[in-house]
Amino acid sequence: MTLKFGTDGVRGPAEELTDALVEALGTAAARVLGAGGFVIGRDTRESGPRLEQALRRGIIAGGLDAVLLGVVPTPAVACLAASEAGVAGAVISASHNGFGDNGIKFFAPGGLKLTDAIEERLEQEIHAVLESSPASGVVRAAAAESGDPGDSAESVGAGAAVPAAPPAGFVTSAEQLRRIAAYGDLVRSSLAGRRLDGLRVVIDCANGASSAVAPGVLRDLGAEVTVLHADPDGRNINDACGSTHPESLQAAVVEHGAQVGLAFDGDADRVLAVDERGTLVDGDELIALCAIDLHGRGELTHDTVVVTVMTNLGFHLGMAVHGIAVEQTQVGDRYVLEALAAGGFVLGGEQSGHVIFRRLATTGDGLLTGVQLLDLLNRSGRPLSELAADAMQRLPQVLVNVRVAHRDPDVAVAIAADIAAVEAELGATGRVLVRPSGTEPLVRVMVEAPDTAQATSAADRLVQAVVAACGAAPAPA
Repeated sequence: MTLKFGTDGVRGPAEELTDALVEALGTAAARVLGAGGFVIGRDTRESGPRLEQALRRGIIAGGLDAVLLGVVPTPAVACLAASEAGVAGAVISASHNGFGDNGIKFFAPGGLKLTDAIEERLEQEIHAVLESSPASGVVRAAAAESGDPGDSAESVGAGAAVPAAPPAGFVTSAEQLRRIAAYGDLVRSSLAGRRLDGLRVVIDCANGASSAVAPGVLRDLGAEVTVLHADPDGRNINDACGSTHPESLQAAVVEHGAQVGLAFDGDADRVLAVDERGTLVDGDELIALCAIDLHGRGELTHDTVVVTVMTNLGFHLGMAVHGIAVEQTQVGDRYVLEALAAGGFVLGGEQSGHVIFRRLATTGDGLLTGVQLLDLLNRSGRPLSELAADAMQRLPQVLVNVRVAHRDPDVAVAIAADIAAVEAELGATGRVLVRPSGTEPLVRVMVEAPDTAQATSAADRLVQAVVAACGAAPAPA
């Protein structure tokens, strides 16, 4: 496997993330980020303990120390990188993927995700490390290469001893607890003394990183909390639960007579909501609700919100009604962050449930977003179903992933006439997006229209145009 950064770090099958590759990545990160040390967190996958040890060995070989936090939400790592001077962060997680995958993403000192330029430097440094002599301490002994985690006292780098692997539980020391408590304090303090007393909430922790943090924070704020899927076993993360599978949460909200449900993903950097009727409220609607709330309180800087090109047209129409400008970026929450910083804006996010409150955090945070939503509900005195309906009306959206014979980054230009024809038919009540994948022979065709039949018909026409331009993918053997 060649390590290459995607929209959110490195990700793939856990067995392909060998110890040697992960150590090389750790050494490269230590050299490129030039930080005063690292904090490393992980989600609940069974491959996490092995990878956190390999990453720490690599960081030590690169001349820096690394503190293992155990299982913590991704935004907790970003919070610590932002609050502890000179410290970078690393998270071992594959987010909403199943347990068989894993990945690694980094936060620079200050808690921000890495830029494209820094990631390119990291890729170059990884190759340099892998090509260096095994004597450097980066390429491990043959037994370790075969998957054996090795002797816990193995010497790495300049004679530094690597401590034994921690147990598979959530935390292993008072120091870890202190750091995790600092994140919980930040989330609670975001309400500036307000509380959530009287709110009945059901949360789905996806058997992931929020399991040991979210229930306590919400209960401390006064909410009455029912908890689902908070018993991780290393393999059940995101398994028929969490933000990608909210069905059990939807049923539980109605069954318990709750006002709202919150569904986190595996590493808890995103959240979706469920209203009191059991209806899903996605990231677009959450951002719309929060934008209108901040706008009404005079706290939406420049009266502007930042979203990606995948955001539903209904969001744009709803914001226009409320006098809120919308700035768009390419897909990826780090691009939203860059736009927030460039424009001095305070709110942005993605349809998937990554929501960024830039005055409160440096990255998307599912628990923080959930707390802000619950506070909004408490202050409004209205049910979530009414608030969401007033914020925006979602247009039917059809998304087709077209596998093609060869990648063409300019496919949208090649079929520009077809796109223009569909856009002319849809007018102001529809939208088209044709976007090639950056890593696969895949073209994503998205169409929004006033009704599903019209959107489906238009998408089918554009799919045919894509295949004509790029060729059909070969049939599976």
